[in-house]
Amino acid sequence: MLALALGGFGIGTTEFVAMGLLPEMAGGLDISEPTAGHVISAYALGVVVGAPLIAALTARVPRRTLLIALMVAFTLGNAASVLAPDYPTLMAARFVAGLPHGAYFGVAALVAAHLAEPGRRAKAVANVMIGLSIANVVGVPVATWLGQHLGWRSAFALVTVIGVAVVASLIAWIPRLDAMPTTNPITELGALTRVQVWMTLLMGMVGFGGMFAVYSYISTTLTDVTGLAKSLIPVALMLYGLGMVVGNVVGGHLADRALTKGLAVSMTALALILAVFVIAVRTPVTALVFVFLIGVAGSAMVPALQTRLMDVAADAQTLAAALNHAALNVANAFGAWIGGVVIAAGYGYTAPAAVGSMLAVAGLVVLGFAVLLERRKASTQVTG
Repeated sequence: MLALALGGFGIGTTEFVAMGLLPEMAGGLDISEPTAGHVISAYALGVVVGAPLIAALTARVPRRTLLIALMVAFTLGNAASVLAPDYPTLMAARFVAGLPHGAYFGVAALVAAHLAEPGRRAKAVANVMIGLSIANVVGVPVATWLGQHLGWRSAFALVTVIGVAVVASLIAWIPRLDAMPTTNPITELGALTRVQVWMTLLMGMVGFGGMFAVYSYISTTLTDVTGLAKSLIPVALMLYGLGMVVGNVVGGHLADRALTKGLAVSMTALALILAVFVIAVRTPVTALVFVFLIGVAGSAMVPALQTRLMDVAADAQTLAAALNHAALNVANAFGAWIGGVVIAAGYGYTAPAAVGSMLAVAGLVVLGFAVLLERRKASTQVTG
């Protein structure tokens, strides 16, 4: 579990650090900040493309071997980000770094669930995801600080070092997992024929997009709107990370008790928090409190979404579990894009929170339709 969580720590650090360094990246590459936001989208697109392809094509590969190979690819992609000489090359490097992301978390979640006691699957998944949360408490603030003082490339250099350490820990600590079954590409692709799989993915794409619309531009929002000193941005990112740790634990607990209700509670909380953030962001204390709360509500959704996908995917769990992170990174790309659109349109840096709240409400609507379809199917089967 520790080795798996360390992988999440490395991935979480590289995924979120760019969001806190957009001003530095924009200045260093001589581009606008909304354009620099496309670097976030490139990584997310790599996740979206890599998750289904890798999960399906490697269905027969032993899980331990696959986890190690994925982290090697992740490390090489981040090393390429350090060496990228210009904006197009950096975009390509971030895309490559994102390719193993979804498959890694999908396989790691399945390994955790495989080893978990009955009734504690969501908590086991949450234990793996806690590395992602802790990255936002330690990894992202440290990398952001380095990026601000030594140049943005130093942040990705740190991630590369973390990647090397993760590869070593996986080799040293992950058992052979011979008892864990593998499947085949055709079986895994069967997940794409299930309506509930698509409904659950859509919940993540829409609902989680609201959080990323705000977080993608949090650095400039807090300095320009809140009036927070630039030196305090790593503290704000750390608060967000602490919120993710809390949300991860709470989300796993809620999902094991009542999966659908837990997901509904998380999305409702996110919608309300983002709506209030539009006003709360104008003063430092309330802004920092709500940055923490956004982390809690957003992260609480993840164990529930991951567990629900594993439930509705039947025998195609590897692809479904990996697709969860593809969906969340569609949300990442979409959130960064729509946040940039409303900012560029002149609505200011509070506008992404308003749009984000509406996206969270849309996620709730999708959840409602999914539950309705499940009940109708269950009723038809009983009647039949």
